[in-house]
Amino acid sequence: MKTTVPQALWQICVKGFVRILIGADNQKQYDTYDWEAGCHALRNPDLTYPQYYRIPNFHGVEGGYLCKEAAVTYDAVTALASPPNETRLRQQVLKSIQGQPQRMLDLGCGTGSMTLMLKAAYLQAKVIGLDLSPYMLCHAQHKSQQAQLNIHWLHGLAEATELEAHSFDVITLCMVFHEMPPRISRLVLQECRRLLQPGGQLIILDGNQNRLRHADWLIRLFREPYSTVYAKESIQDWTTEAGFENVGTRYLGWIHQLTVGTCPHRQNELPLKQVQTHSV
Repeated sequence: MKTTVPQALWQICVKGFVRILIGADNQKQYDTYDWEAGCHALRNPDLTYPQYYRIPNFHGVEGGYLCKEAAVTYDAVTALASPPNETRLRQQVLKSIQGQPQRMLDLGCGTGSMTLMLKAAYLQAKVIGLDLSPYMLCHAQHKSQQAQLNIHWLHGLAEATELEAHSFDVITLCMVFHEMPPRISRLVLQECRRLLQPGGQLIILDGNQNRLRHADWLIRLFREPYSTVYAKESIQDWTTEAGFENVGTRYLGWIHQLTVGTCPHRQNELPLKQVQTHSV
């Protein structure tokens, strides 16, 4: 179909608006980066995407997180959904960390915003970012290279990482649980219990469940397929049920909450069947 002059002008305006929203660097990566090669290098060929991840269109993006459009727009969407200031919210995660951790894992790392902050704050630590989308990991790797931070990016399932048991001092999950069914969130917490050393910390930044219960319009606005059922439950309860100690939740900003727990010093038999592991 032939494009009219008004339509062409409108497309130019839309493209300009999107460029302002996501930033020139993200637009350049979207246009010039070899996404096929990048995903091939990072993708785990043995991984099968679970049904809960393949069906929905997260944030209204066709294809969910398994596309480059989601990767380059994710940071802008997250900033809009994290009032009044996303960076200050993430800094509360850093302030919750005790001691000098040597091995840190950011589960569901997305484009690596929290992962980069962890590495920048603890340069001596081995930091791993794990996500289910190779497109997100490509963008995360680009950001870490720009920041000159050495981070290991891993393509995998948060509920079945296949990483070595009791091998991390700190595990973070930021803006993850509202984007998966509660039954999967519980499995992720059991996996965190398996991965943490005795005394290790679990830190969860996510949407304020109490407030989201009364803000269905906000869930619809950001096209969140699982947030309604997420809001009906309690991360505090999930974390306690998974066997963590000293679990506490506090509310941050306008619509977020921070939950912190400690892995018991005496590890009881884990509820999950042990999976084959490999070290990173």
